[in-house]
Amino acid sequence: MREMTLRQIEVIRAVMLRGTIAGAAEHLGVSAPGISRLVKHTEESLGIRLFERRAGLFVPSIEASAVFDQIREVYKGVENLQLALGSLQKGEDVQLAFASAPSVAQFIAARVIRNLRRSFPDLFIDLNILKIEETVDYILLERGEFVVMSSAVQNAGVENEEIATGQVVVILPEGHPLSARKVISVHDLADEPLIGVNPSDPYGALVAQPFRDAGIELRHSMRGRFAQTVVSLVRHGLGVALIDAFSVAEVYMPGLVRRPLAESAPIRIFVARKKGRILSTFAETAIQQFRRELVRSVRDWDDGALQLS
Repeated sequence: MREMTLRQIEVIRAVMLRGTIAGAAEHLGVSAPGISRLVKHTEESLGIRLFERRAGLFVPSIEASAVFDQIREVYKGVENLQLALGSLQKGEDVQLAFASAPSVAQFIAARVIRNLRRSFPDLFIDLNILKIEETVDYILLERGEFVVMSSAVQNAGVENEEIATGQVVVILPEGHPLSARKVISVHDLADEPLIGVNPSDPYGALVAQPFRDAGIELRHSMRGRFAQTVVSLVRHGLGVALIDAFSVAEVYMPGLVRRPLAESAPIRIFVARKKGRILSTFAETAIQQFRRELVRSVRDWDDGALQLS
């Protein structure tokens, strides 16, 4: 039994649509003789007359009506496939769920989502803000595809990938005497009202480490649970703080002064996902954007663009 190739189906459909060999050739962007030969060859190989020739027009034959019905169905399916692909490319009827530490969510995650919107304008995005202790359930129960954290997630079922390294920096209220300095040491902050996060928290331990390394007793005048709370308290003149650079990565932050810390205090950013889980294209794109925006933020600090009062 002879079968029709995809090329033969395409040519027969073009003749159906245009009614002439010349029209089909124009439709497909090829020569008319080639179309004529292929139609003839197809009819001969199948042993079926596909078209009636009437005054130069090619009219589908009655006996081949079932063939033409199937060709229409094939192309209807192709059109539906193209529509589905187009919807997928824009993000229609699909969603991306991921989570972030509060420090990264404040500015970096917003920029990532803005970039995703440009590529996938109809993609529904579900962003969760998590503490480190909440991430294992989120990942293993597949509530989202990945989590961006400032600490690696310690669980055998979780994979961690480091995507950026930044620094702990100093933030001061506008007008603070130390704001005249270009670089500030933890020794300069020893007698200042210090605002921070509980050092028993992994994030709190990271930003408290420079004091421990310098042998300075850590004495908080007040604490907040999230980095954003610390920023707000400092901005309102209630004290000074050490914080990760990503939490204050916006160019304009009125009421706040940011300065590099004299002591090196790196803070690493990780993407955590369920071990062995294959991520969607949207998730992979989001992680690439996180990497790009985090690196850009580090570069802005190195260039001095974020050291503004």
